[in-house]
Amino acid sequence: MLLSATAVLLFSSCVSNKKYAELETKHKQTQDELNTATIKLNACLEDKENMNEQISRLNNTNAALLNNVGDLATLSKQEAENLERSLESIKEKDLAIKNMRDAINKKDSVTLALVTSLKGALGNISDEDIEINVEKGVVYVSISDKLLFDSGKYNVSERAKEVLGKVATVVKNKPNIEFMVEGHTDDKPISTAMFEDNWDLSVKRATSVVRTLQEEFNVEPARMTAAGRSYYVPVASNDTAEGRAKNRRTRIVVLPKLDQFYGMIEEGMKAASDAE
Repeated sequence: MLLSATAVLLFSSCVSNKKYAELETKHKQTQDELNTATIKLNACLEDKENMNEQISRLNNTNAALLNNVGDLATLSKQEAENLERSLESIKEKDLAIKNMRDAINKKDSVTLALVTSLKGALGNISDEDIEINVEKGVVYVSISDKLLFDSGKYNVSERAKEVLGKVATVVKNKPNIEFMVEGHTDDKPISTAMFEDNWDLSVKRATSVVRTLQEEFNVEPARMTAAGRSYYVPVASNDTAEGRAKNRRTRIVVLPKLDQFYGMIEEGMKAASDAE
């Protein structure tokens, strides 16, 4: 009996150790799997956190982009309006320049016609006594004093009346022009019972020419201005007799009527506006 019991105990002890070894092996495997799973879980949790951060950044970026798109749309609209206004302004300036150019061309045509008429009327007069030129769109007719006046006098000579009559014929045919008669002297001082100084002489000679045009050739007085320039606007040196002779002159200056000039521009602007 004792031997039988001992045998049973020994056999039972051997089976338990074997089972235990198997259980221990499974436990170790399970622990390893658990550790692996834990590592993977932690990695997944870290990836998830990183993804959440990326999602947050993307959402912020998306919102910023949407705002920028809105700003760009607004900016583009403003730029389009600014561009439209700029183009309209350029168009208006181009139109103004064109109308001004047309007005200048028309004025130049009038000036050319006047010069042609004057040269045609005075063509048989010596070039030394009469000079016609255009400076900056203004017509000048310069007549030497030896043709207009006797020495030291201011009354228009009979020979000069022939010249002034031809000038009067031209200006009377162009009622839209005005002109100024300028008296010029040399720099030799004068002081007589008739003339106080060179100013006085230049004014009296200009007035004498204007009066002759008015009274003998019926030029409308409202179109004329008499002016004395004394010796302050020379065309030659006063150091020589020849230079002083050139400076003693009477000059007829055709005055540009700026109101008519701007009127032509305004008419052009109105015509362009009506065409639109």
